[in-house]
Amino acid sequence: MRKLIVFNMVSLDGFFVDGKGDMSWAHKHDAEWNAFVSGNASGSGVLVFGRITYQLMASYWPTPMALQNSPAVAKGMNEMPKIVFSRTLDNVSWNNTKLLKGDLAAEVHNLKKESGPDMVILGSGTIVSQLAQENLIDEYQLAVSPIVLGKGRTLFEGLKEKLNLKLTSSRTFGNGTVFACYQPAV
Repeated sequence: MRKLIVFNMVSLDGFFVDGKGDMSWAHKHDAEWNAFVSGNASGSGVLVFGRITYQLMASYWPTPMALQNSPAVAKGMNEMPKIVFSRTLDNVSWNNTKLLKGDLAAEVHNLKKESGPDMVILGSGTIVSQLAQENLIDEYQLAVSPIVLGKGRTLFEGLKEKLNLKLTSSRTFGNGTVFACYQPAV
């Protein structure tokens, strides 16, 4: 059975975007962090997005600027298979992308039963919140950035019940970012 993993950068006060929906604060890193991200991007897996994150990623990663700024990450992002959940998009044009328009939880439940590589949600807070509520996320990989935003959106906005997690690993980077992996506490 495939796993569903969340990988997101969050502020120290728990937001993945600031009050204006901006996440540029999450892209200020050093060589150590960039090497870690490049290593992750070269792995196998299926990327999972909601419409907003998909459109943001698809507008950047296939560009010459992305290939110049982050060649390893751009290569991985462009080559990896991608799934976008949207009720409003009619088509997707980014390489290796599949559009799913059905019930989110039912679609993910079926995808998890299929054989194949694990799936990784990037960004997409609305999807994270909905799938967390349905207990469909197997691992939360959160990179906590040493910045306080004061307001914004959390990954768990709208969650109706507590989500008990257990820490499975962590790593601290020289830039102050703490990478922590959690799994649902059974």
